[in-house]
Amino acid sequence: MQQVILGLLLTHGPLTLYAVKQLFSQGISLFYSASFGSIQRSLRQLVDNGLVVAADKPEGARGSKPYAITDAGRAAFHAWMASPIDGSDAETIALSKTFFLGVLDEGDRGPVLETIRTRLERDLGELEQVAAALDAMTPPEGAASLFAFQRATLDYGIRAHTLARDWFAALGDDGTVRG
Repeated sequence: MQQVILGLLLTHGPLTLYAVKQLFSQGISLFYSASFGSIQRSLRQLVDNGLVVAADKPEGARGSKPYAITDAGRAAFHAWMASPIDGSDAETIALSKTFFLGVLDEGDRGPVLETIRTRLERDLGELEQVAAALDAMTPPEGAASLFAFQRATLDYGIRAHTLARDWFAALGDDGTVRG
């Protein structure tokens, strides 16, 4: 979440906590859910780490402090964009990075997309291996129905990853989707 907040501050300039939450609600929440409290905690951590600074004086009717990204925050954001995707939330990270690709110079976008494509190919390959192993098994006595729904769930994962792989393969560095 901290990287997404850094991206918002980078693209929208100084923002209050309420403005960050509103930006999440206006689009990012479609692929990245965040509560008011989690955004508040993340902003506090970003300030503590020197990646964001808060204004000394509150502004506006609510008396909210705007937060601004620092040079260290910009560097951390760009390092995150260029880093491989690790962990189990690959789809959320891939979509978050895609959301902010326009921040990068045109020549830096391709490598980011390639790291996303590589992760999707790896995950899809792993799912297909699991499917092949399951398909070679005979369900235990009395578990055919359970096995069928578990296999259907795996099929959903394979189809979702196939769609994501194909979509990212068609996504150009300029943001257009070909084909």
